[in-house]
Amino acid sequence: MTSTTENRVLVTGGSGLVGKAIETVIKTESVGSRFGKRQGEEWIFVNSKEADLKDLKSTEALFEKYKPTHVIHLAALAFLHDNLAINTNVLQTSHKFQVKKLISCLSTCVFPDKVTYPLDETKIHLGPPHSSNFGYSHAKRMKLRAYKLDFGVNFTSAIPTNVFGPHDNFNLQDAHVIPALIHKCYLAKKNNTPFIVGGSGKPLRQFIYSLDLAKLFIWMLRDYDDVEPLILSVGEDQEVTIKQVADAIVKAIGFQGEYSFDTTRADGQFRKPASNEKLRNLIGDFQFTPFELALKESVDWFVKNYDVARK
Repeated sequence: MTSTTENRVLVTGGSGLVGKAIETVIKTESVGSRFGKRQGEEWIFVNSKEADLKDLKSTEALFEKYKPTHVIHLAALAFLHDNLAINTNVLQTSHKFQVKKLISCLSTCVFPDKVTYPLDETKIHLGPPHSSNFGYSHAKRMKLRAYKLDFGVNFTSAIPTNVFGPHDNFNLQDAHVIPALIHKCYLAKKNNTPFIVGGSGKPLRQFIYSLDLAKLFIWMLRDYDDVEPLILSVGEDQEVTIKQVADAIVKAIGFQGEYSFDTTRADGQFRKPASNEKLRNLIGDFQFTPFELALKESVDWFVKNYDVARK
């Protein structure tokens, strides 16, 4: 066994939902396995407390400290200026420090507002994104292809669908649908109050478990070398309704009180499916965690870590 570090992987946004999931997989998968840590690898997970990626000097100091050979760039903020600064600094510094491979995380909101479904990797630049995601989307769209064209570097991006799992943001003011409903149902059980879900419960969504997504990021880092973004998602055949989500949460939490849907509240878009055909063709045999099992594990983590969870 050699002690020499051949590959040093830096993960920005390392304390977030996906960063913590990657750390969990690296620590729990067997060494040398398809998704486990490999001989000669070192994984470094950093967050905003260690470096302000909006600042170039701070970013360069971080890279000087760790000298990464590979980067998974998960850090992001909601505003155009901040995201442009973060992405510019991370990509510029990765190029300066001769990083061999970089994967940047996008989301499906980078797709055009008016687009045919299912989404696939060829449709990203067919029109402007929705106005509510203008800043984030343009910042994420712009950088990677330019670096590939200008410098020939191995920089690419991943586009996950709706992610959930341990270490999610459970703040009821700004959480996504699954963590928000988990928190609401937990409080309803705790306080013996009704659990009321906004909308009809009929819209369909594709949800990917953070630990599954983590494995896909690790696979991409090792085996995907195209500049074209890659959608990381369960298949369209694994869409679930919001009612199915709520039912699974009620079951996982053991809630037995009043449970209903407030149909006076808008549902939002009925469905916005994404194709994972390209991923399936490239990765071969990959088993996604069954939705109810993944949700139960997420609920169990939240209940166990209620005092320290982001809420």
